[in-house]
Amino acid sequence: MQKLVINGGKKLSGEVTIGGAKNSTVALIPAAILSDTPVVLDSVPQIRDVKNLRSILKDMNVTSEMNNDVLKIDPTKIQFAELPSGKVSSLRASYYFMGAMLGRFGKAVVGFPGGDDIGPRPIDQHIKGFEALGAHVENRHGQIIITAPEEGLKGAKIFLDMVSVGATINVILAAVKAKGTTIIENAAKEPEIIDLATFLNNMGATIRGVGTETIRIEGVDTLRSNNAHTIIPDRIEAGTYLSLAAANGGDILVKNIISEHLDAFLAKLDEMGVNLEVGEDSIYVKPSPNLKAVNIKTMPYPGFATDLQQPITPLLMKASGEAMIIDTIYPKRVKHISQLTKMGADITSENDLIFVHGGAQLKGANVSADEIRAGACLMIAGLLADGQTVISHAENILRGYDQVVWKLHCLNADVKLIGEDDLVES
Repeated sequence: MQKLVINGGKKLSGEVTIGGAKNSTVALIPAAILSDTPVVLDSVPQIRDVKNLRSILKDMNVTSEMNNDVLKIDPTKIQFAELPSGKVSSLRASYYFMGAMLGRFGKAVVGFPGGDDIGPRPIDQHIKGFEALGAHVENRHGQIIITAPEEGLKGAKIFLDMVSVGATINVILAAVKAKGTTIIENAAKEPEIIDLATFLNNMGATIRGVGTETIRIEGVDTLRSNNAHTIIPDRIEAGTYLSLAAANGGDILVKNIISEHLDAFLAKLDEMGVNLEVGEDSIYVKPSPNLKAVNIKTMPYPGFATDLQQPITPLLMKASGEAMIIDTIYPKRVKHISQLTKMGADITSENDLIFVHGGAQLKGANVSADEIRAGACLMIAGLLADGQTVISHAENILRGYDQVVWKLHCLNADVKLIGEDDLVES
């Protein structure tokens, strides 16, 4: 277990550069095994999830080499392997190997996926998509066994019962080499899905309509990578640092941002009275003395992202009045609340509603980061609090935030990571 030690209550300033999107990266790495040639990914975040995915690649005899933020993957000697539940259960995004292996081998055996415990995230829509393409899916002793027919997968029309990023990505990965045309209706629209489609199209895939409710895929026989793919900036990391900057009093420049990906989030900051200067690929947060409470409802993209409801919470604590948060995506995403109350926050949860009362001065405490975004929330709270905050299970923060300790040092934060880790941290 790792701990993040924060000596808070200090005014921060400086610049921070956002890394590549975690939610793109965890789909792009499994997608790389569909290529018949080596793949190069640029702007890869240095996070624990990348390390875990590379370990799964190794199990399939796929070599990978990471140099700073450039990841080279060579799937030319790939071998089919059953993915054990031990590795898969620690990383929910590993379920993208279901679609990728089905597209590459016509079969996949994957342990039931894990990840953060933030409420039920069923994979029934993934299975529905695979079955529509002709695959047989069986759950045997906690393993998902997926098998394509002898003649291979065949394009189909698939209507997702609910908007699901994971199911949309997995169906794309399985269908990109299927025979004929696949149409995904009620598809998710997230920028990370567009990023994945751009990567695949540049290798010879024919995917149209990403970013809309209807995606059309014309199956191809082969995919070949000719150029490095640069991953889009992480909008969740960007939102996290913008929240920190606004809550801490401003004077922080956040670079490498696609502001259009944050429209719903930025609209809420504007409604609160946060003073932002939005540039072409950066946002400067100025001092904003009179913050107002707002109500937030998370929705599928382009709505307010569920991954940002926890990171924005410390900012709501700085506002006058009562704020209310409704998370329609993961209503049980409330593990940060009990930890924040240890720090003196006036925050409660009732019937899947979160109520945040501003004005309470936070005090340092021993808290636990039980999942990524809760950890980010506690990290911001610790930077705002008087005294020392010790966040246990800090490895969960490292799962999703690129070089977080080094970046906080760039803002003159007094933070230290305790415990062994083989990611680049300083």
